[in-house]
Amino acid sequence: MTSKNTTKQSAINMTPLWEVFIRSRNGLAHRHAGSIHAIDADTALQAARDVYTRRNEGVSIWVVASANITASDPQDKAELFNASANKIYRHPSFYDIPDEVGHM
Repeated sequence: MTSKNTTKQSAINMTPLWEVFIRSRNGLAHRHAGSIHAIDADTALQAARDVYTRRNEGVSIWVVASANITASDPQDKAELFNASANKIYRHPSFYDIPDEVGHM
């Protein structure tokens, strides 16, 4: 790697990383589209629009600083999620959803 490339890579590493979420149509959930580097939230939003919605496929964009995301460890799955298995009232199996509702 040349010193010019090293300097460029160093600048990218110092620029905050943002996670991009796109909602493709009204009523649907946002989905993770990818990550971008940007100096602030406004710049991240503009860059996300340019990179991930070039064909007008989005109606809403969220950008979240990667440093602000806290995630569970997959190894903790049993501890986190098995506790709800004995709480059947949390599952929507008791409800009839009318066809008119659409996406839910």
